[in-house]
Amino acid sequence: MDSEALATFLTVHRRGGVSAAASALARTQSAISRRIALLEEELGAPLFERIGRGLRLSQAGQALVPHAEKVAAALGDAAAAVEAAKSGAAGTVHIAAVGTLASSGLAAVLATLKSSLPDLDIRLQTATSAEVSEKVRAGDAAVGLRYYEDPSPDLLCKIIHHERLVIACAPTHPLAGKRLKSLVRLSRERWLAFPQQPRRAEPYAEAIFSQFLVRGVERIDWTAIDSLTAQKRLVEAGFGLALLQESAIAEEVGQGNLALIRVADLDVSVPVACVVRRSAFLSRATRALLTELERGEL
Repeated sequence: MDSEALATFLTVHRRGGVSAAASALARTQSAISRRIALLEEELGAPLFERIGRGLRLSQAGQALVPHAEKVAAALGDAAAAVEAAKSGAAGTVHIAAVGTLASSGLAAVLATLKSSLPDLDIRLQTATSAEVSEKVRAGDAAVGLRYYEDPSPDLLCKIIHHERLVIACAPTHPLAGKRLKSLVRLSRERWLAFPQQPRRAEPYAEAIFSQFLVRGVERIDWTAIDSLTAQKRLVEAGFGLALLQESAIAEEVGQGNLALIRVADLDVSVPVACVVRRSAFLSRATRALLTELERGEL
């Protein structure tokens, strides 16, 4: 079993088929199929099951994935360590973050880091909290920013910030700037919220629903909007209310484009966690980023 065979296996898994993997690896489909067949022969078990025109992992394939990811991540660490020793440059930092955390706060942290390390190359990708952990675990990102801690033993997770959530409304809303005794007063309003995705639910996205549930309100009128920016623009236009990060709407509130509704019985925040892979190689730039994240406010 060699690293190239495991890399091919992971590419077929992530791309969902031999054809897509062949395109990604710039190889022929027959070469990819042959490599997988040899790996299956060596392991004595099929790694994929054919479903329609695609492939899905077999039970053996599911068991192999985390080990293959560890090998791929370790090889990436080795290459990064050698490159850092050769060049002495800050290098590249790959960051995976929940979309709602990729805001002005993170931009400020990255700007500070860039000023101290001018040759730094920053690569940022957005994902759900679960996907952030997966990308860090697989070595696709050196640092992850997600909501809530991930208890996985192969990850190091630290809470670096608690993000306060507030109710945003249009400045023209009758309750703009008012303070209410209970959130129940807003149960008949239309709400804008992130989509609820089976098995991929974002903890932050569930906040408004859970707040109403604990107050005995089972259902609210809501519209799924999967973009923070879109939610803010629609709230500005008066299409509904939204429970959003206080820091994410500070600029709009300061400019008078958004207003707040204060609720006496609502005091909610969500923890923001920084995630790295346990025992991973951390470059000078990655260590500097972690220091800035622990020091700054997202």
